[in-house]
Amino acid sequence: MDVRRPEWRPGHLCVTALLLAALAAPLPAAKKSADDFSDSVTQVLALPKDPPAVATGETRRLVFHVSPLTAKGLLSQQTKDAMHAILKANGGAPVIHIRAFVGGSGDLRRVPQLVSEVLAGKKVPLPSVTVVRAGGLALQGAEVVLEAVSLAKKDANPDGIGFIEGQQAAGETGTTALGKSLDAVKARAGAAVVVRVSCFVSADGALNEMTALAASRFPVAAIDVVQTVRAPLRTEATCEAVTRGGDVKAAKLAFTGTRIAIGADEKAAATAFQRLDRDLAEAGAGQGSIVATGIYPLLDRIGEMARGLRGKAGAVTVVPFEGVSTLDAAFAVDAVATAAQ
Repeated sequence: MDVRRPEWRPGHLCVTALLLAALAAPLPAAKKSADDFSDSVTQVLALPKDPPAVATGETRRLVFHVSPLTAKGLLSQQTKDAMHAILKANGGAPVIHIRAFVGGSGDLRRVPQLVSEVLAGKKVPLPSVTVVRAGGLALQGAEVVLEAVSLAKKDANPDGIGFIEGQQAAGETGTTALGKSLDAVKARAGAAVVVRVSCFVSADGALNEMTALAASRFPVAAIDVVQTVRAPLRTEATCEAVTRGGDVKAAKLAFTGTRIAIGADEKAAATAFQRLDRDLAEAGAGQGSIVATGIYPLLDRIGEMARGLRGKAGAVTVVPFEGVSTLDAAFAVDAVATAAQ
């Protein structure tokens, strides 16, 4: 059998070299999809900013709203929905202060973060935030209600505003006590227009009826009725209010968030007040310029001690509540004060 070796020609060398070069060349990179990048690059989301200790706004432009109650979702969703409702009601105006009453078992510390999340993309200053745990709200399944102070585009209070401290009343039924408290607020308001009424009641039912009663007395006001504790020992109601037209005519007002007293003694209370005063001083407002103070104790005796230690600090409202944002705290406090220009 005649087996011949293939004849080698010079052109074979060129073909072989080209084939080797092609095999050695890197393959073109495939175009990466968004999913490829999400797998290969870890994205770190920015944490929401903490609300300021104090936020200020022009007195003439302040407006007041209360978020509608909803039972949809839990605390996080309800807080975000409430903030969106506030922004819709105020026409997207900057929010200066939020006071949140949480009626469920959600984490109170999440509320300021959630407020910041909603406002993060709007390029507006964050509001100061007060958070208190209540005993219940006027809708079953509702976990939070927000009271908002916003800055309208036009003057809303050319004659200043007024703060009416909590008017406490007791009665055989919740509506009886509430009616007495509302009458006292109306008497204190006089000719001024009441623009917000906040009522804190001990009754454990019929909160929707109480809300309707308050709305009938003050038809143009934003109304908020909150049950203070889950297991009340007596029937009483305390209503406070804000009026359009009043003795507060300063150009600007400073609204603080809550400061917490860790401990039930006078030293702990004094420390909380000192921190609050320092917050105000840094915002250009001193203790002597306070026009309204809210004290939210866990017990009556703690509230009495705190009020006695604080003395007269504007319109002072002291109402015991279910809790505040720190488990070992005895009370929370916030304030409104006139601010420097």
